[in-house]
Amino acid sequence: MKNRLILLFHILTILYSIPFFGQQTETEETLLTILVALQERFQVRFNYASELIENIKIAKPDADLDLQSAVEFLKNQTGLDFDFISEEVITIKAKPLRLCGYIRDKDTGELLPYTTIQSLKSGTVSNESGYFELPVASASDLILIRHFGHKTIRREYRFFKTGDCGTIHLVPEQQLLPEIVLSDYLIRGLDKLDNGAFQLDFDRFSILPGLVEEDVLQSVQALPGIQSIDETVSNINIRGGSNDQNLILWDGIKMYQSGHFFGLISMYNPQITQKVTLQKNGTSTAFTDGVSGTIAMTTDKNINPELKGSFGINLIDINGFADAPLGKNASVQVAARKAISDFFETPTYSEYFNRITRDTEIDSNVEAVTNSNVGFDFYDTSLRLLYRPSDKDFVRLNFIYTANEVAFDENAIFDGNEEIKESRLDQSSIAGGFYYSRQWKPNFTTELSVYETDYKLRAINANILQDQRFLQENKVSETGVRAMAKSTLSENFGWNNGYHFTETKVTNLDDVDNPIFRRLDGEVLRTHGLFSEVNWSTTNKETIINAGVRFNYLDKYQKQLWEPRLSFNQKILDVFNLELLGEFKHQNTSQVINFQNDFLGIEKRRWQLSNDANIPIIRSKQGSLGLSYKEDGWLVNAVGFIKEVEGITTQSQGFLDRYEFVRTSGKYNANGIELLLRKQLQNWNMWLSYGYLDSQYTFEELVEIHFRSNFDIIHSVSSGITFSTQKLHMAAGVNWRTGKPFTSTVLGNEVVDGQINYAEANGSQLEDYVRLDVSAIYKMELGKKMGLQAGLSIWNVLDKENPIDTFYRLSAQQNAQQVLQGSLGITPNAMIKIAL
Repeated sequence: MKNRLILLFHILTILYSIPFFGQQTETEETLLTILVALQERFQVRFNYASELIENIKIAKPDADLDLQSAVEFLKNQTGLDFDFISEEVITIKAKPLRLCGYIRDKDTGELLPYTTIQSLKSGTVSNESGYFELPVASASDLILIRHFGHKTIRREYRFFKTGDCGTIHLVPEQQLLPEIVLSDYLIRGLDKLDNGAFQLDFDRFSILPGLVEEDVLQSVQALPGIQSIDETVSNINIRGGSNDQNLILWDGIKMYQSGHFFGLISMYNPQITQKVTLQKNGTSTAFTDGVSGTIAMTTDKNINPELKGSFGINLIDINGFADAPLGKNASVQVAARKAISDFFETPTYSEYFNRITRDTEIDSNVEAVTNSNVGFDFYDTSLRLLYRPSDKDFVRLNFIYTANEVAFDENAIFDGNEEIKESRLDQSSIAGGFYYSRQWKPNFTTELSVYETDYKLRAINANILQDQRFLQENKVSETGVRAMAKSTLSENFGWNNGYHFTETKVTNLDDVDNPIFRRLDGEVLRTHGLFSEVNWSTTNKETIINAGVRFNYLDKYQKQLWEPRLSFNQKILDVFNLELLGEFKHQNTSQVINFQNDFLGIEKRRWQLSNDANIPIIRSKQGSLGLSYKEDGWLVNAVGFIKEVEGITTQSQGFLDRYEFVRTSGKYNANGIELLLRKQLQNWNMWLSYGYLDSQYTFEELVEIHFRSNFDIIHSVSSGITFSTQKLHMAAGVNWRTGKPFTSTVLGNEVVDGQINYAEANGSQLEDYVRLDVSAIYKMELGKKMGLQAGLSIWNVLDKENPIDTFYRLSAQQNAQQVLQGSLGITPNAMIKIAL
């Protein structure tokens, strides 16, 4: 009985509900029926496409609504647009669809500028704030959202939240990339990464003292432990090493030339270079060479869908840059610079030119010979082509060409007749590279890079008194191939493996026409490298380890070299970072000086290959331990290091004393401490850095086995202050360091048997070096898409006469004459640039 009552109750409930359902459905009608009724009621006509309104059912508008209110009701109910063409004609259209929002990284929340958003018929890119707007044809349109290093979103428009311009998150690809552990290390845009490297991001870069424009190789000298003993970018000394011990890469291409004005400014155009990574120690196993450090320049991987460009001029060069799209999936970038000396001579140009030609044959020739028509020029051009044929594939082509040229006429009078002969020096580099990466799976990516780089230094020295022509050449040609596979085995564990092949050919030519003499030396070396590296971190990123090993095989010498590498970073109590770095490395090329008057005395260094005999393979091992503290705008960083480099030659160290023409090999040891104190306060940034270095040579075959290194700068201090807003950047800084060591003569007994009598090797020291620099840059907008930059800088504001090197030569009277080489004097520079 009870079950029957329950059944009866359910039946009555259903029957009772039927009228209500019927009543609800009776209030909905097709849109076509409603439109016909409104036409008859208000004597109007609706124009529309029949397929637009079919199958649309909505609630009937209230009978007491007027026409305007009824149309507004229909607009809200259908999502269609109702436009009054006239009082009697109303057009119905589909509402234009639009997707908009902000693109952010899902893990960090960081805004992602230059993200590509595409539909079937249109595309756009997010701006610097990560915001975008994209018109969409229909709700079923497929939308692609792509950003390098993140997973691509493929989703129909209707599945996005389109009510407002909200946030769209992109998930990072499962590749363990280096993370920033110390942001704004010195200034904004200069960060320290978890693998021990320093990174300069020119998109965020503010300003450094003495620089009116970003200079890649001048900028890295602001870091502790890095000096340029002669103020040039072609002689950067990292922890007591010579410049040839630095590996310089431009988008993976090894470069054998670094500067214009024969070293005074960087030859790498900052407008086409986005980031620069400097690694003193703990280098990835993917890299070889560079026993003192690695300077790797990389360019932007984002394809720009809009035309961008800039045009600028300063007191040294004129420059231009263009970034143009080639369809939806490709873009090309072109940058070029040229010295302005062909048009007019500025004080900056004059100071630079006098600096590089001082104490050379251009500056003063022999007696009875004068120089005239002295001309100097430099130029460079860079090109990059980016192509993304699919979401998984990326292709990059690179090309760079750069040149320095100096020429002058030598004049002499013979028998009342003037004879003129030209001497000239040319230095150039040309290189090209191909890079291809493919993401086979979310956790597996392969990379292939191939490059060819060629360097040439050529000089013709006309000896007009002896009717002689002396030709010198130094050439380097290198081909490199690297293949790499990157696997992400878990969110916190990555494993990279690869193969690296290089073939390096170096030739040196000496050619004299009177008397006839010709010597051509050429060497070729092929090396094979296998490397493996693991990247591991805890989930909270407090512990990060990069460890690996590289196996090298030099086929010419049948030599095997094993090189372990390590970087360890530990975060402690959210404010401390402990860093441990170590590496073994080697390199097969070095620069030597045969004679101080080689190549007109301007560029004295020639590249040469190791022969595993009197020119050994250079091998290094080093370790460092650092601790940093960062809180409330304060940063304190202290690093201690030890370093040993074997296989150096006396020719590669630039001796100017009794060992100038001695040829032997040895090693040097370098120990030191690097300290940094930095404070940020709103728009202000202040820092003070100190470096201590103890670097000693060991040459078993020299009379003095142990003595100070030529690059042993014991104490160095750098301090600076910057003020930065969106429009104005100002900076001032002081650099001080102890003087360069040199070998003096024996006081009171300077010359013995017609030879200079030298005292203890590097037993003396030049005066301390002090320099004050200032700079300022102002930015303003010229409309929506155009901006203007103007800047002014002064190098060595106090015009301090700093000696940077010295040596002795016998005079005609057989006296030991000391020659002092000075630094740049007060050197102003100014620039103006217009950018799209």
